[in-house]
Amino acid sequence: MSILVRIYWAVAVCAISLSSANTLVAAEPTKSVISVSATGSASAKPDIAIVDLAGVHEAKTARDALDMNSEAMGKVLAELKASGIAESDLQTSSFNIQPLYAKRKTSSLSHRDNNKSAGYRVSNQLTVKVRDLARLGTIIDRAVELGVNAGGNVQFTVENPVEVIRLARQRAVASAIAKANTLSEAAGVKLGSLLELKEGTALSPRAPVRVRVMEASSSAVPIASGESVFRVTVQARWSIEP
Repeated sequence: MSILVRIYWAVAVCAISLSSANTLVAAEPTKSVISVSATGSASAKPDIAIVDLAGVHEAKTARDALDMNSEAMGKVLAELKASGIAESDLQTSSFNIQPLYAKRKTSSLSHRDNNKSAGYRVSNQLTVKVRDLARLGTIIDRAVELGVNAGGNVQFTVENPVEVIRLARQRAVASAIAKANTLSEAAGVKLGSLLELKEGTALSPRAPVRVRVMEASSSAVPIASGESVFRVTVQARWSIEP
């Protein structure tokens, strides 16, 4: 056999081998899947309330504004502690001293700063965890009497939501399974094994309630706690049996 014939034969064998390999790769089937997303929710009666109570005071000097604010919020803190709220449930969440300015008339040709000092504002916000919800309205009303004149955000929640979250997860997975079965039946295919299951969006308790805190009333502030709702979203994928 000549050298030319041998080279031609080797090239032909390689071409056949590559063609067979390509045929095998192309023939490998792509797995078909069913993917779903589902949300489960569960609710529970709140057992705590997180309340923001703030005092805002203005004066000509920073010292006077600070003294006024400290006196008022000091009384509020003392009253809250005396009412049985633990010190660990009281936290200063923000404190601010801010200069105030008033516009003053200047010549149109003047380029100097036309802001005039008008005093200072001091704000002190206290975040309170109230465990006795029956006393929440009375606590807010008493705080306003002692100097609280701003704030008022109230968020009802469950301190230990492990069980309610577990129930929300179970309902999310059950909903995902039901969706996958419905889709497979509608498509006329058989649902295979579970390939992936993961939790998606974060838990989302209900939005906080806004309470107007401006001046004391003759009776306790009426507040309804309702229910705290927790939601869990999951994504899942199943194979489709041939």
